[in-house]
Parts: sequence; structure tokens; C-alpha cells
Amino acid sequence: MSDLEPRPEESLCESSGRPGPRAEFFPAREVPLGGVRGVTVFRSLPQRDLPTVGAWCFLDHFDGASKANPEGHDIDPHPHIGLQTVTWPLDGRIRHRDSVGSDVEIAPGQLNIMTSGHGIAHSEYRVPGHISGHGLQLWVALPGESRDIAPHFEQHRELPAFRAPSIEGTVLIGTLDGVTSPATAYTPIVGADLRVAAGADTALPLNPAFEHAVLVIAGALSLDGTVVEPGSLFYLGSDRDAIRVHDTTGAHLLLLGGEPFGEDLVMWWNFVARSHEEIEQARNDWEKHDVGRFADIAGHSPEQRIPAPPLPGLHLKPRKRRCGVPHE
Repeated sequence: MSDLEPRPEESLCESSGRPGPRAEFFPAREVPLGGVRGVTVFRSLPQRDLPTVGAWCFLDHFDGASKANPEGHDIDPHPHIGLQTVTWPLDGRIRHRDSVGSDVEIAPGQLNIMTSGHGIAHSEYRVPGHISGHGLQLWVALPGESRDIAPHFEQHRELPAFRAPSIEGTVLIGTLDGVTSPATAYTPIVGADLRVAAGADTALPLNPAFEHAVLVIAGALSLDGTVVEPGSLFYLGSDRDAIRVHDTTGAHLLLLGGEPFGEDLVMWWNFVARSHEEIEQARNDWEKHDVGRFADIAGHSPEQRIPAPPLPGLHLKPRKRRCGVPHE
């Protein structure tokens, strides 16, 4: 899944320092995907007042199966720059192909991570016979020294298990309490899929140098006394070495965290950059079919490439802890 809104807004995100402990809800918004009939995603990042959590700058919880597409959806070739895509399916199978020659299927429990660097194109197709639509798609912003590296792709079929009293799960990327994923990360970060046992009253260890957020996928639980249910991203801020977890029925959640990102970002469509001019150049390179930057994908014709939407009329610059619209 990628940002396929037909008229994406430019998201403007200024760097921020450690915010201290927080307890704030950021409701996900429903976003219909352009060109994919009947598919709506629930987008938790970026938010107007929370554009990033560490280097995490995009989070969609998607369920692509619908009456129009009961077995899922296909997403044709489209480009990325300046980011890593992190794909974590919760059911079914997805076929990933890209312009560096990757052609793999991914199933639940496996992780795809694609580093776009200077430029990459990819597609995501359903696998016949497998209903594939429920999962998580995330982006990690690449820091300045890595954002123009050569694009590359990796798949991890075995990821390390995390275990704490009444909590167990998988570390997707980065490190959680000494458990480190083999997935390549370019900033200090953590992403973990966790399940809390029914009746739990325990502590989830955290890195106090990181800011963290939690997305509840199923169930409900209490975090330091605040009830958190599916539908909103719960932002914990920074400077916590643990958070108290109480659960009566069992819950499934995603933990995100990282050092606060120390660079300004401009995000638009499928691009993460530092200026409007970089976005404009990437869009032009895609539209003029610059195969030096966005090579063709084997098995796809040039006509299948998703065209870039029109750029917004305003020339926008990053602003602190606001995203998507300029200050009045």
C-alpha cells in the first residue's frame, strides 16, 4: 500500500526535540485510495500536529478486501524517494515487484522493507487464491546522509521474538529491550507487533531517549490508566523507561518509537524530501519516464505506471509540529 490519494496534500514537518511524557490520542482518518475501487485505509500518520514519531512518518492500517474486490486489491507501479517502506501483512499474501529486480511474495509473519533512496518504483498485487487485504504499511524517513543512497530491497522471513511478563511479539525493525531485528535501519528506531495476555498487569519496557506511540489493532487495554481502543494512535511522548499495561481480554498492538527526527521534511504523494523543489523534480522525473531514476519493473508495461497527481499550487515550507496545511 502506498499513498494513492488522487489529490494528496503536501505535508510539512519541522524537526522537533524530546517532548517529554505525553498521553494524547490522534484519531485515524479514512482515506479512499485513488484508482483502487472500494478500498479505504485508516491513516494514523502523518497528523496535522503529529507528523512523525521518531523517523516514522506514515502509517496505514488497511483492509483491502471489499464487496468490489473480495480477494483484495492490486496497486500498479508507482515511485518513492527518501524513505523506507515497511510492509507487515496480517492475513493473505501479497506479491511485491520493484525496479531493482525484486519479485517476492510476502505472508503474515514476514517483513518487506524497501529502501527507496534516490528513487525506486514498485507494485503490490494480490496472489490468486489468497485473500490479501489486511495489514500495516509504514514509511520511515531516511536521514539526510542516507536519503540519496542506491535503492535496495530486503525480505525477512524470520524475525526475533520479544517476550516480557504477559507480553510477547515480534520486533520488526530496530531494538526493543535488547531484542534487535535484522532489518536495516538508518536511524535509531523501533517497531514491534505485540500481543498482551488477558488479565495482564505488567510493564512494557521503553527506551527513554525515544518518543513512542501505540496503535491498537484489536482488543483494548489500559496504558498508565488510560483506556486505548482501536481507531486512534496513542502518543506516549518521550522520557519513559516503561509503561504500565493492564488488559482484561487480550489485545493486539503495534508499538512505534524512535529518537525524535532532527530534520525538516516535506512529504507529498509517495515522496519524502527536504524541499518543494525536490518533490517537483521527482514528480517530473516520474512523469517523463526517467528510467535512470525510476527504472521499469519486469512484468509491467509502461502504460501500467500510476500517473502522478498535480502538485499543489502553494510553495510550502516546513512548520513546527503541523502537517498538511500552512499556518494562517
